[in-house]
Amino acid sequence: MAVKKKATRKPAKKAKKVVRKAVKKVAKKTKTAASKVKRAAKKPVKKAKQAVKKVAKKTVKKKATTRKKK
Repeated sequence: MAVKKKATRKPAKKAKKVVRKAVKKVAKKTKTAASKVKRAAKKPVKKAKQAVKKVAKKTVKKKATTRKKK
């Protein structure tokens, strides 16, 4: 059992690194996005990356549209 636990923990660690970078980028834009990304940190790498992409896309789109309206 102990060995199995270690194996599952590794991808999560990698995901956290990926997510930490993303949090820094996204946190500047919105707080909700940052919390969403942080939640993704608990998932394996692939899912975390997907979540980061989704959040990044949403925040970028929001910012772009608000600028145009002004």
